[in-house]
Amino acid sequence: MESFTISSTKAFCLPQLRISGPVGHKPRSVSYALTRRLQVRCAAETMSSSHADGVAEKAKETKLWGGRFEESVTDAVERFTESISYDKELYKQDIMGSRAHATMLAKQGLMSTSDRDSILQGLDEIEGKIKSGNFVWRTDREDVHMNIEAALTDLIGEPAKKLHTARSRNDQVLTDFRLWCRDAIDKIIARIKHLQAALVILALKNDGLIVPGYTHLQRAQPILLQHLLIAYIEQLERDAGRLLDCRARLNFCPLGACALAGTGLPIDRFMTSDALGFTAPMRNSIDAVSDRDFVLEFLSANSIMAVHLSRLGEEWVLWASEEFGFITPSDAVSTGSSIMPQKKNPDPMELVRGKSARVIGDLVTLLTLCKGLPLAYNRDLQEDKEPAFDSVKTILGMLEVSAEFAQNVTFNRERIQKALPAGHLDATTLADYLVKKGVPFRTSHDIVGRSVAFCVSKGCQLQDLHLDELRSISSVFDEDVYEYLGVENAVKKFSSYGSTGSECVSSQLGYWVTKLGIN
Repeated sequence: MESFTISSTKAFCLPQLRISGPVGHKPRSVSYALTRRLQVRCAAETMSSSHADGVAEKAKETKLWGGRFEESVTDAVERFTESISYDKELYKQDIMGSRAHATMLAKQGLMSTSDRDSILQGLDEIEGKIKSGNFVWRTDREDVHMNIEAALTDLIGEPAKKLHTARSRNDQVLTDFRLWCRDAIDKIIARIKHLQAALVILALKNDGLIVPGYTHLQRAQPILLQHLLIAYIEQLERDAGRLLDCRARLNFCPLGACALAGTGLPIDRFMTSDALGFTAPMRNSIDAVSDRDFVLEFLSANSIMAVHLSRLGEEWVLWASEEFGFITPSDAVSTGSSIMPQKKNPDPMELVRGKSARVIGDLVTLLTLCKGLPLAYNRDLQEDKEPAFDSVKTILGMLEVSAEFAQNVTFNRERIQKALPAGHLDATTLADYLVKKGVPFRTSHDIVGRSVAFCVSKGCQLQDLHLDELRSISSVFDEDVYEYLGVENAVKKFSSYGSTGSECVSSQLGYWVTKLGIN
C-alpha cells in the first residue's frame, strides 16, 4: 500500500509531496503540474496575508538570534509565531526602556558615551518615523523589540549591537508591558472620573425627583433619583481604587532580570528602575520574567467595572422602554430600526451591556493561558497582549459612551410621578411608625402586611385608608400616621447615614461635587 510523506523544499513555500511505495522501492514525486499549482496558490495566499495590518514582508534576513541555526524557519512558522501585528502597540514603552537601558550601560562602562549618544539619537529618529507612519514593520523581525533593534542597527551600525547587553526579550517585554498597563490605567481612571462627573451633573439636574426603588425587580421603597445615581458613582470609585491598587503593585521593574537568572555584568537595576518611574526593581529575577499577576489583576478590575457598567446599561435600557417610560434618550444617543419606522432604541447602553462579555472573556482567556505554566518564561505568554489590549480598548469605549448617554438623557418627571403610587412603597415606613410607638418590629411587620392586604382587596393605597380602617387592624394607629404615608412623606422620614433621606442625599452629593471639582 502506498503512503504519503512530506519532505521539505526551499524552492517553494509548500513542502514537496512524495509518494513512498513498499520498502526498497524508490519514492515517486507527485506530478509537477499538481505540485506547481499548489505552490502558486500558497504563494498568493502568503503574499495576501503578509500585508495585513501595515506589516511588510521582505526577503528574509538572518535573525538576531540566528547564530546557532543552519536553516531559517518556514513561512508557516514565521506567520504563526510573529507578534508584530499587535505588539507594535508597545513601541513607545519599548523605546523608553531602551533609552534608560542604554544610559545605564554607558554609566556602568559597558558602552561608550558616543555609542550611547548614537543609540539615543537613532531611537529618536525611529520613534519619529513610527509616529509619522513611515516606519516599516517587518514580520521576519518577529516583534516590536526586534523590529526596533534591527532598524537601529540598519541606521547606526555597530553601536546598536551593544544595546541588548545584559537584557533579554523576556525582561524587555515585561518592562514594556508594565509601562503600557500603567499608562492604560491612568487613561481609564480619567474616563471613570469623567463618567462620575456626568452622573453627578445628571443628579443635580433632577433635584428632589423620587423614583421607585426595586428589589427582585419588584417595587420596594421610594428613593431619590440622586441617591440611585450616586450608587453608581460609588461603584465607579471602587473600580478606580482597584486600578490604583493594581498600578501600585505592577509598578516594579523587571529590566535587568535578563532571561531568568540575571547577569554577571555590572549593571545598575536601580538606575533603570528610577529612570522609568518604577518604585524599585523586582527582587527575584525568575519571578520578574514569569509574573503575569499584574495583568491578571488589571483585567480583573476591568471585568468588575464592566459588570458595573453593564448593570447601569440594563437599568437605563429598561427605563427607556414603553413599559417604564422613566427616561427619554436624545436622538444623539439613539438608533432606529431598518424595518420599523417608529423605533428609537437605546443601543449604546445595550452594547455597553453586551461588551461586558468581551472584557470578562479577556480575563478568562488570560487566566486559562497562565494556568499550569512552569517557571520561568514560556512562549505561551506571548498571547497575553491581545486580551489586555482588547480589554482596555473596550472598557475605555464603554466608559466614554456611558458618559455620553448620561449627558443626553431626560427623566420624565410626570410619567414617574404618575407611576409612584403603585406598589405600596411606604409600607416599610409605616412599620417604622409602629416601632416608634413601641410595637416590636415583627409585630409591626405583620400589622402592615395585613394593612397592605386590606388595600389590595379595596384597590387603594395605604394613604387612602381612613383612620378607623387602620384602627380595625391595630389600635396603635393615630392621626399622626398620615405623616408617614405617601412617597414624599416616606422619603422625608429616612435619616440614617447613607440613606435616601433628603438631607443625607444632599450631603452625599455635596461630597462628590467637591471631590470631582464640579462647579
